[in-house]
Amino acid sequence: MDKKLYTSIDSLIRYGLDRGLLEKEDQIYTRNRLLKLFLEDDYSDGDQGDDIPEERTGQDPSEEIEGILKDLLDIAVERGLCEDSVTFRDLFDTEIMNLLLPRPSEVSKAFWEKYRESPEAATDYYYAFCRASDYIRTYRVKKDLRWKVDSEFGEIDISINLSKPEKDPKAIAAAGKAKSTSYPKCLLCAENEGYAGRVNHPGRANHRIIPLIVNGTEWGLQYSPYVYYNEHCILLNKKHVPMKIEKDTFRKLLDFVRQFPHYLMGSNADLPIVGGSILSHDHYQGGRYTFPMAKAPIESPVIIPEYEDVEAGIIRWPLSVIRIRSSKIERLVDLADHILHCWRPYSDPEVDLLAETAGTPHNTITPIARCRDGIFELDLTLRNNRTTEERPLGLFHPGPKYHHIKKENIGLIEVMGLAILPARLQKEIFEEVRTALLTNGDLSATETLASHAEWAESIRLKYDSITEQNVDGILMQEVGNVFVGVLTDAGVFKRTPEGKEAFLRFVRTL
Repeated sequence: MDKKLYTSIDSLIRYGLDRGLLEKEDQIYTRNRLLKLFLEDDYSDGDQGDDIPEERTGQDPSEEIEGILKDLLDIAVERGLCEDSVTFRDLFDTEIMNLLLPRPSEVSKAFWEKYRESPEAATDYYYAFCRASDYIRTYRVKKDLRWKVDSEFGEIDISINLSKPEKDPKAIAAAGKAKSTSYPKCLLCAENEGYAGRVNHPGRANHRIIPLIVNGTEWGLQYSPYVYYNEHCILLNKKHVPMKIEKDTFRKLLDFVRQFPHYLMGSNADLPIVGGSILSHDHYQGGRYTFPMAKAPIESPVIIPEYEDVEAGIIRWPLSVIRIRSSKIERLVDLADHILHCWRPYSDPEVDLLAETAGTPHNTITPIARCRDGIFELDLTLRNNRTTEERPLGLFHPGPKYHHIKKENIGLIEVMGLAILPARLQKEIFEEVRTALLTNGDLSATETLASHAEWAESIRLKYDSITEQNVDGILMQEVGNVFVGVLTDAGVFKRTPEGKEAFLRFVRTL
């Protein structure tokens, strides 16, 4: 008789009832499925509530489920049902949560019933469900560091991603021995729904996808498990086909925001370096968040022949962006396609812009769609992925002087003004560099400090006084300044008089 297991199962069932994951009639069935999962034949139905730790009373739901799952996972480890490592515990707890959840068809039915009330009611329901089901591990997302900094382009968003757990040694060793499989083909395939997972593929047993028709084709809506911003969602093609920026891309983005006007939706570019991390599966990202880019004004209005009815202009932003606006979706689609076709073959050697080298294309677009007060708009970010001997990571990519903070590709989310910075920076900058600045320490004392030395020394020279009271604010501002520099580097037309004139030369070709 394992009273601790019974108490934990009862706590989980009570959580499911409170969060609307279960109905009263589901209690016995769910309990029996959980007992089976733990290879337990017995159960005592005494008043288990007395044994629930008092500190859970009134807790935040994410902290509550974290505590309940920890107890259950500890029992699973004790019973030899689960390896004691983050990866294996994550695989097992998705199986636990799946036993509380309705089938995908039931979730979809509830979503569309809510949609009859309003698109917001539907997404509110689904977002709450994904958090309650522990698909979005809210207690981990809370660990991310987030702040805003002022810049010449308005407020910029900065985050250090601490929510995605690193692979542990046991998982790495097991992955090396794991049987090779191509199912699911990638992390974005619809086949992930309900998939148990493996050491080299996350568990998705508690995952539910909402089926959508977008531009007459089958797509699925889900949330990102690592929500980088409010209601960070992913729109994925039901077929495993590569990313492609084409006329239909603009139509699909706008069709989605027509159906969900409170959400934005954008696409990564379709080329390496300037594209997303998964180019093999067509997908878009959106959500309910106002990015800094959306607040950027049009600073150079333009009139494009044959599209005089569409508002257009270059926005005040470190990357090179043309914004077009209209109440008519098809007019926006036609103009965006026109701009894309003009951009693909466009070269301007005066600003190192080449459309192709040795037959390899370099020009593409990162598009973002939104709807404001009944007016649809597209932000078309011009991208180029050419590399050179001096800049092997990309000519329009973060420069070497910024690599100590940001070396990774600049994708859709960062194009819109939200930095996703690596977890290593928490310790490197907000502990090591921080201490060195406060103590006037040797900036070459360690390999880590040496990588930040030039930047840290410039901070020393810039500020008259760095104290315990202001050091964190200074570091946050200076990290933000680096990110603005990173975005400026990614702009194909620089924010110089020569760059602005070059941008207008392209616009004249339209």
